[in-house]
Formats: sequence, structure tokens, C-alpha cells
Amino acid sequence: MAFNFGAPSGTSGTAAATAAPTGGFGGFGTTSTTAGSAFSFSAPTNTGTTGLFGGTQNKGFGFGTGFGTTGTSTGLGTGLGTGLGFGGFNTQQQQQQQTTLGGLFGQPTQAPAQSNQLINTASALSAPTLLGDERDAILAKWNQLQAFWGTGKGYFNNNIPPVEFTQENPFCRFKAVGYSCMPNNKDEDGLVVLVFNKKETDIRSQQQQLVESLHKVLGGNQTLTVNVEGIKTLPDDQTEVVIYVIERSPNGTSRRVPATTLYAHFEQTNIKTQLQQLGVTLSMTRTELSPAQVKQLLQNPPAGVDPIIWEQAKVDNPDSEKLIPVPMVGFKELLRRLKVQDQMTKQHQTRLDIISEDIGELQKNQTTTMAKIAQYKRKLMDLSHRTLQVLIKQEIQRKSGYAIQADEEQLRVQLHTIQCELNAPTQFKGRLNELMSQIRMQNHFGAVKSEERYYIDADLLREIKQHLKQQQEGLSHLISIIKDDLEDIKLVEHGLNETIHIRGGVFS
Repeated sequence: MAFNFGAPSGTSGTAAATAAPTGGFGGFGTTSTTAGSAFSFSAPTNTGTTGLFGGTQNKGFGFGTGFGTTGTSTGLGTGLGTGLGFGGFNTQQQQQQQTTLGGLFGQPTQAPAQSNQLINTASALSAPTLLGDERDAILAKWNQLQAFWGTGKGYFNNNIPPVEFTQENPFCRFKAVGYSCMPNNKDEDGLVVLVFNKKETDIRSQQQQLVESLHKVLGGNQTLTVNVEGIKTLPDDQTEVVIYVIERSPNGTSRRVPATTLYAHFEQTNIKTQLQQLGVTLSMTRTELSPAQVKQLLQNPPAGVDPIIWEQAKVDNPDSEKLIPVPMVGFKELLRRLKVQDQMTKQHQTRLDIISEDIGELQKNQTTTMAKIAQYKRKLMDLSHRTLQVLIKQEIQRKSGYAIQADEEQLRVQLHTIQCELNAPTQFKGRLNELMSQIRMQNHFGAVKSEERYYIDADLLREIKQHLKQQQEGLSHLISIIKDDLEDIKLVEHGLNETIHIRGGVFS
């Protein structure tokens, strides 16, 4: 992930880095550097004890609650509307010079133009003289509101152009400090990041053509070979491609072209135009920072960031060895980081899904392997028994005609003793029978429990009850009919008996 400190609020993270492509880590604020240096860090605005207005130090502008600071900001709504002295502006602000090819960090010098800009800003916020009446106080409050938002123009004098308020100004409230990972690659690894305004699928489908195009950009030298280290999806349909170039010497040895050298070649005007035609919006080196660079970066707060917030951010750093504080200016920068975080979350979830599928496949293979092992064990047991039977028959044929030897007699006695012990009711046979009965009972209970686990749907249960009720009613009706028929049969039998009795008396 590129570290683009102090990107203008009106552009996205990649566009801001394109506006000032000074390497993997762009300069803070409005610093401009030449293409010969991969890293450039500008000196921050000096907010000494003599502040901008009346000797009060500017504190607490930004999201102070996120870094443990309390409401220590000066009251701009009232303090800026009064006429205050503007002494000390020529000695308070510093501007970063352009770094030369021979040095990494430029030496800050006094900048009268920037001091005039600060004087104009202070005049627009505290004492505009545009209208010459009480409306100037209202205009001052309006300029203060624009400065808080970080947008608009501040009119303060008829003879001087208005001040342009950006989110880089120290009064902008929409500022915070986040953390980003520091790269751990060496310059000798030669890793250079190219950001394309194309989707990952398009890059992967045209990877070979991309490598050939980059080789042509490098001059088509046959001793150079372009290799792709990795491809990663970025938000807004962009793709990050990490490349390195291998240079082969005539004696057969090869080495990677250093990242700074390759980046300096890409930053040439004609080469940069060719890369833009390929869809490259940003190029940067992926190299680690030296301890001196990290120290320089942490000691000087970025432009427009309060030193107290910067110090608190350094204290709250969860891992100072791997993470470095970076300013977040404006909602667009916050949205960019949110998109990057969502993208990384999706990639992590995708990787977790792949790992889960691999684990499921491995579990399936393990189950299959265990089943095969059990099958092979049974087969081994069967083959062992068959081999033993063959050996027994072979031994019987070999010893046929010979008398029983002493060791065989001793073995027979031992086997007979073991058989008697096994067949004894109070010994192993009884215990085995008891274990077998317990196993059968457990299997029976397990079958009963497994049957009890079945679940019948409520509608189906209602239909079964209705059917059984109808069956019960039918049986009751059938039983009543049978009872009536039995009563009729009894009456018929009783009548027949009486008829036979009467006939017997007549004949007698």
C-alpha cells in the first residue's frame, strides 16, 4: 500500500499520488521534488510558542478525541474576529526546497512568499478590510467557517487576491491520523509498483502482452527480462501490479535492477507518457525506510497537522516496528482508506474460503484414507490367516511319519490349558458373555434412542390423529353391530330351544 502523505482533498489516493510521483512515499504538504529522489519529506509548519494570533499556540484542530486530546483549541469564533498583532510571521513558517539528486532530504529555508500567504490567511480570518464597516466582522466569521471546512475563497482586501482555502490549511477540522504498514523489501529486490486503471481480470488475461509492452518501454534490450511479482485488486476498478527486472550480463550472471534505478527510468517524461498510454496511473518503489528516514518522518509533523495530535498518534501506535502514522485529510481520504479496507477484507474472506475448501477436501481425503487403511487391515488379517493355514498344512506334511516331539507336547499342553481357562464358566468365558450381553443392550438402546430422534410434522401428526379417530369410530360402530347381531342370535337360539322342548313334550 502506497503512503501518500498530504494528498489534496479534491483527488483520490492514486490521483493525488500521480500529481506528485516522488516515489513510494510522497512529500508532506505541497512539497515538490525532482525525479532523481525516491523519497522526499518536507519540513512542517513551525507552530512555535508564538502562534499565529496573539501568541496563542494553535492546538486541537482535527479529530482530537481520537488521540486522547481534549478541547484545547483556541476559540476561532471569537478570537479571530478581534484585531490582533501579526508579528513573527516571517520567522514562523518554513517551506521545503526541491531535493537535489545528490541528497535525500532538502534543507528547509525561509519562504517569504509563504509567509505572505500566511499573513493574508490571518487577515482573512481575523480582520478583513474589504467593506470597511461592520460587515467585515461577518465576512471574517464566514472565512473562518470556510477555513474549518477546508474549501472556498477568503476575501479580505480589494487590492489583494483572495486566499484559497484547502484542506491542507492548519485550521481545517477534517483531519485525523491513521496507520499504514511499512514495506520491508530491500532496494536490491527491485520491486516497483504500477497501478493500472483496469480490472484485475483484464490484467491477468493480458499479462503476457503487458510484459512485452513493458519490455518495449525499457528499450527492448535483450539482456533485460520483465517479471511480474504479484497482481492485486484495488478499489474503483484499479489493479496493482508489482514487477521487477532481471539484467543478464555477457558472462552469464544475472541480477535484479535496483528499485530506485527502475523507478527513476519510469519517471522520465517520455517513458512516463508511454506508461500512461498503457493505463498506468501511478508508479512507486516498494522499499523499506531506513531508521534515519523513519526518525525524520516521525520528528516532523505533516503540514497542517497539530504537533500535539502527531505526538499522541506516535504514542498510540500499536506496532511502531511495522506501522507508521499517516495523516488523513478530508472525507475522500477516509473513504479511500475505507474502500481499501473493504477490499482487503474481501480478499481475506476469499482466502479463508479457499482454506476452508482445502480443509474440507483434506478431511474427505483423510476419511477415505482411514477407510482404506481399515480395509487393508482386514485384508492383511485374512491373508495372515490363510498364510497360517498353509504353514500348518505344510508343517503337517513335513512332520508326517515322525513321532510327537517334546516341544510339541509342551505346546499342546499349554494350548489345552488356555482352552480350559477360556471355557471355564467363572473365568474369561463368563466375562466375555457378560460383555456381549452389554454390547447387545447398548445397541438396542442406541436403536431406540435413534428412533426417538425422528420428528413428525405437526400437520402430518394432525392427519394421523384424525385418521386414527375415524378408525376408532368405525371399530366402535362395528362392535355395536356385532353386539346387536349377538343379541339376535341369542334370541334365535332361545326360541329354538323352547320349540324343541315343546315338541319333545308332545311326542312324549
